[in-house]
Amino acid sequence: MKKISLLAIASLSLLATSVSAAVKSEAVEYEYEGTKLTGYLYYDDAKTDKRPGVMVVHEWWGLNDYAKKRAEMLAELGYVAFAADMYGDNKVTDKPDQAREWMTEVTSDVDAWRGTALAGLEQLKKSDKVDAEKLAAVGYCFGGGTILQTAYSGTSDLDGVVSFHGSLPSAPDGTEINTKVLAFHGNADAMVPADTVNKFEAQMEKSGADWQFVAYGGARHAFTNPDAGKYGVENLKYDEKADKRSWAEMQDFFEEIFK
Repeated sequence: MKKISLLAIASLSLLATSVSAAVKSEAVEYEYEGTKLTGYLYYDDAKTDKRPGVMVVHEWWGLNDYAKKRAEMLAELGYVAFAADMYGDNKVTDKPDQAREWMTEVTSDVDAWRGTALAGLEQLKKSDKVDAEKLAAVGYCFGGGTILQTAYSGTSDLDGVVSFHGSLPSAPDGTEINTKVLAFHGNADAMVPADTVNKFEAQMEKSGADWQFVAYGGARHAFTNPDAGKYGVENLKYDEKADKRSWAEMQDFFEEIFK
């Protein structure tokens, strides 16, 4: 009976540990040039050592549940993830015209666009849970273009950036890119035509960066987002294969850059 009791106690202890060990999130308020921003830090509270940090940048809809879910998924993989805010004032919409307006406001000033993203990265670096020598950024659609702009800023803080169906802004001539770049693209994406892709690739090659470009045949814009079709835009469509393959390739990329 004594052995059974000890086993039962051990089992209950293990169960309690597994229940308490879960991904936690914290709201983080910060600002950039007077604009108040609110991001969300995600981490597994069962891990006590410092871990690589990954910034997540949202689609043009704003910092919605999808971006937060991706940050949570990264935390489940063992990273500390920070879902950054590019708009401020809790701006989130499901209306394409409104999203386009907010995105245009940000992207019209490239220096401010980069600065806002780097302010989010700084919040991630400040966390006592993060190994500040191991940092990456991922972004979706507008967010994909945003994390490419952080790479073009010349920062040496990032080990790598990953763009998922991003807008693929091309690097200006003479740009020094100090971070590895991985870009995933839907080959049937009407929002990012072949000319844009060609210019992106040409400028990447010209810069001498360490870069990879992966195109998925038949995939459209927003191919990683299961809710892509609900916005009423024909070019937005979820693609399960492209979603799973790109997520797996991202994990391989992180294993490489964080060695």
